[in-house]
Formats: sequence, C-alpha cells, structure tokens
Amino acid sequence: MDLEYNSEREHLIIPEYGRHIQKLLNYCIALEDDKERNKMANAIVDVMGNLQPHLRDVPDFQHKLWDQLFIISDFKLDVDSPYPTPIKETLQAKPEKLPYPKSASKYRFYGNNIQIMIDTALTWDEGEMKDALVFAIANHMKKCYLNWNKDTVDDVVIFRHLKEISDGKLDLTEGKEVLSESKNLLRKKPSKYNQKKIHNQGKKPIRRKR
Repeated sequence: MDLEYNSEREHLIIPEYGRHIQKLLNYCIALEDDKERNKMANAIVDVMGNLQPHLRDVPDFQHKLWDQLFIISDFKLDVDSPYPTPIKETLQAKPEKLPYPKSASKYRFYGNNIQIMIDTALTWDEGEMKDALVFAIANHMKKCYLNWNKDTVDDVVIFRHLKEISDGKLDLTEGKEVLSESKNLLRKKPSKYNQKKIHNQGKKPIRRKR
C-alpha cells in the first residue's frame, strides 16, 4: 500500500476547515444539477459553521462562511448565494503601501505624539485655553527630555525646542513661564527595601503562643 504524504496532496486553501471540506466542495463543483449543487453548498456551509461555534454570535457570521466557501472553491463554485459573491481579483489585490512613520523632528526623545499635540494647539484660537495647552505640552516635553537620559534641563532649552518643532508658531522663549521642577516630573521607583517595607505594612503581626 502506497503512503500518501501531505506534500503530495492538494494545497489546502483554508487549512482551518480541513481537507474533507475541500473535498466536499470539489465534489459539489462537479455536480451538474443546479438544485443539487445549491443544496449541497448550503449543507457544507452548515458544517463549516459547526466547526467554528465560537463565532456564531459574531455579526455577519453567515456572510463570512459563504465568502470562505467561494474562496475554498477557488471561485469555481456556481451556486446561488444569499450574499454578494466575492470577486477573486478584489480579494487578491495588494493593499496600498503605508508611509513609513517619520519622527516628529530630530528630537526623537519627544516622541511622535508631541507633533500631534502641537498641531492641535495651532488650530486653537488664542486665549487662556490655548496658553494652558501650550504650557502642558512644554511640561510634557520636559518630562520626555528628562526620561531620555538627563537629570536636569533648563526651561530655555525646552522652549527653544518647542519653537523649532512648531516652526516658530509657539514661542515661550520671551515669556516668564516656569515649568514644573524636574523632581516633580520624574517619579523615582522605590528601592527594594522600601517596597518590602510597604508590602509588610499591610500584614498583621504574628503573636506567638506562650
């Protein structure tokens, strides 16, 4: 008896459904009677649904099964589907390339979100709300700078970077604003001794019986 290896068998288009579903579909495609072919296609869809009971509550579950039915048949199945028949060329079309994310500026330690925050601030009308937002952005920049690899930084440096990243539209260099102190922005982790002390504070002392 000759052994049949998987490498010699027909390629499984959707392996999750196994080889038997694919063989059933191949048999269904070969049926000449339209009524019998439609009847068998509906039966195959029911079996496919039973193989994935955890997806029964997912919206459009039946639609997904019918789409997969045509995909497994390599779009050769000619039956009446309750849903629009998927188009092979549409499914196989390559998606458009996404642009590679670029850093907001040469100051990568601020992160890309800083640029988003600055762009948002530029859309706001002049006033106290915008001033508060710009000040919050500057404080966040200082925190990012300190987390990068520094223990301290002058506010002037942060203001200069803010002005540069915003193309000169957000300028705090001439003002009298004072950002939060470095020690308040950097939260140091407690030492192992303090962590153990805090952990033991919640425990009740054990009284030994005499």
